[in-house]
Amino acid sequence: MNKVSHVQQLLNSFKNLTGKNLIQRSSPELDYKKVEHGEFVVVSHNGAEDPVLNYGNQFALSLWEMDWHTFIRTPSRKTAEPDLREKRQEMLKKAKEKGFFEGYEGIRISSKGKRFRIKDAIIWTVFNEDGEKIGQAAYFDQIEYLS
Repeated sequence: MNKVSHVQQLLNSFKNLTGKNLIQRSSPELDYKKVEHGEFVVVSHNGAEDPVLNYGNQFALSLWEMDWHTFIRTPSRKTAEPDLREKRQEMLKKAKEKGFFEGYEGIRISSKGKRFRIKDAIIWTVFNEDGEKIGQAAYFDQIEYLS
C-alpha cells in the first residue's frame, strides 16, 4: 500500500472512532502532505502480535532519529525504554478495547538514545476499507526533551 492510501486509512479510522478530524481534510494527496509535513507526530504499526511500525511522518522520523527504511522495520515496542514497555502495552490494550485512547503520556527513546516525554497523545485502532482491524496509530504534538 502506498503512503497516500495508508494516511487515508489513518485519517478515516480516526474520524470514524472519535467523530473528529485529525486535520482539515481536502483531497487524499493534500491530506497526505499535511500529515507528512505537519508539526506533529503521526505514527502507526501493523496488527501483528509484536507490531512493527509501518508509518511515521517526517516529524516522527526526525524525533526517533531514523530513516524511513529503518523506521518501518522497527518493532513498535522499541520506541519505549525496556522498563516502560509494560505500561505502554497496557495503554495499547485499552485503546484496542475502546477503539481509541486519549490523554496518553509516556517516555520514549530515539534510536540514538535521546529520551523524550510525549504528552496528551491520542491512540486509535486503524481499519481498512473492509472494516478489518489492521493496526493502531498515534498522534501527539506535545514533546518534552529529557536528554
